[in-house]
Amino acid sequence: MRTAGLWAVFLAVHVLIAALGWLYPSQPMGDVTLVYQPWSQSALTGGAIVGITESWVYPQPALLPMLLTQLIAWPLNGLVGVMGAYLIGWAVLITALDAIAFAVLVGRTGTAARRSAGWFWTAALALMGPIAMYRIDAVTVPMAVIAGCWLVKRPAIAALLLTVAAWVKIWPGALVVAAIAATRTRMRILLVFLATSAAVIVLLFLLGADQHLFGFLTEQTGRGLQIEAVFATPFMWMAAAGAASVDYSFEILTFQIGAPGVDVLAAVLTPLMAVVAVGILVVGAIKASRGASFPRLFPPLALALVAALIVTNKVGSPQFQSWLIAPVILWIVFDRTRSGLPAGIVLVLSGLTCLVYPLTYDGLLHAQWLPVLLLTARNVLVIVLLVIAIRALTRVPAARVGRRN
Repeated sequence: MRTAGLWAVFLAVHVLIAALGWLYPSQPMGDVTLVYQPWSQSALTGGAIVGITESWVYPQPALLPMLLTQLIAWPLNGLVGVMGAYLIGWAVLITALDAIAFAVLVGRTGTAARRSAGWFWTAALALMGPIAMYRIDAVTVPMAVIAGCWLVKRPAIAALLLTVAAWVKIWPGALVVAAIAATRTRMRILLVFLATSAAVIVLLFLLGADQHLFGFLTEQTGRGLQIEAVFATPFMWMAAAGAASVDYSFEILTFQIGAPGVDVLAAVLTPLMAVVAVGILVVGAIKASRGASFPRLFPPLALALVAALIVTNKVGSPQFQSWLIAPVILWIVFDRTRSGLPAGIVLVLSGLTCLVYPLTYDGLLHAQWLPVLLLTARNVLVIVLLVIAIRALTRVPAARVGRRN
């Protein structure tokens, strides 16, 4: 009965946030109608194929769920119009993917830890709102949850899922790296990752993507500092004081900071991300070499890597906060007693994210003090979460200590 109630609330939350996408300001489902639908429509009608005939900001397999949505939406086109049908189709697709992952997570009679993880996921979605559904990132979260749950018993399938997810949106690659460092089946995971990536690259090359094969990497290099990025926070206060500007980039369709020194900072952030990620990974590898158990090591390592990707990112899109959901779900599943603090922080982050976008986003674009304050609170809390995850990682005991505990 408890699991049935959880399922009912989980599905009801999906209906709620799907509807709120139509009601909230600032078009939180805008990416679906303004870019996903045209991209997929162009590919189906003989036009440009993003990632194949032209460079794209996403890895090429990200087009697949956009194309699948066209198939789901097709029967509704005559009833609610092309755009309305596509939005409904996208909501149905994400709800179905989440339901599959939820079934793997809690099933019919999940353990107490898995039910807790299910309630956490439900609450995070409700607090984050439509942004947790109407972005391509929403495709990768359930894939990461399924893969994480299977890492111990089905490591090869888990590695396959995580690799495919990383070829849709890069962030699940952090979970692949964490799994390679933390598990005893690291060679199997590494080989599956390499083989799957090689197969994707060969297929894309055969489809004619040779000139734009890694466009999703090169397209990011010239980006400026987005207004919601963690390192943009001081500049947003400068903008509130009239000493910096919020500028719109028509090339990448996003708002960026305009101020002296911003371009240098944006250029520094990418290598900084690499340094921080490598440092975290080295700590995790040392812990693994000293016999740290997978349930204690993997969750803080995975969360630290994902949080580092957000903190050091020059892009601060609100949907990035949804990346944190999967590592915390897995922390609750593997090590419930130590998951309370990171879970609570991510729930607060989810609520703050919705307050920033879409609820006060128009004010943020005008650098008004309240939305800038909300954004500051969210960005500071992401840094706090990173510190907590690293602290937990450094405190993971070696095998000898673990046996005494």
